[in-house]
Amino acid sequence: MESIVITVRTGSRPSVVDLTAQAETFTADRGDGLLHVFVPHATAGVAIIETGAGSDDDLLTALEHVLPADDRWRHRHGSAGHGRDHVLPAFVAPYATLPVLGGRIMLGTWQSICLVDTNGDNPTRQVRFSFLAG
Repeated sequence: MESIVITVRTGSRPSVVDLTAQAETFTADRGDGLLHVFVPHATAGVAIIETGAGSDDDLLTALEHVLPADDRWRHRHGSAGHGRDHVLPAFVAPYATLPVLGGRIMLGTWQSICLVDTNGDNPTRQVRFSFLAG
C-alpha cells in the first residue's frame, strides 16, 4: 500500500473543500486498485458530492439544520456549539474508498471528493490518501 498525507486549509468557518484534483494526482499512473481517503480528525468528514452548483453550500445548510451550533451539546470545550462538530463524523464519515482503474478514480460525472469541516477552531486539516493496488 502507498500512502501520503496532505495538509488542507479549511479556515475559521464551516467549509467543503474539493480534494479531487489532489486525489487524481496521487492515483495517476498507479494502475488498478482502491483509493482510500481518511481524515484523522474527530470533527471532520469526507463526502462524495457535487460541487460548484450550490450543493456544497446546501450540504453545510443541511448540517446546520440537523446539527445546529448552539448550546444543546454536552461536549462544550472550544467555540460555542463545538459539540456538534464532534457529532459530525457520525453523519459525514471520516473516510471514503473509491475504485481506481488505470490510474483514474471512477467518480461519476458530477461527483467530487470533499473534505467537510464545520469546526472553525482548527483552520488546517490533514488528509491521508492511501492506494491499495489491485
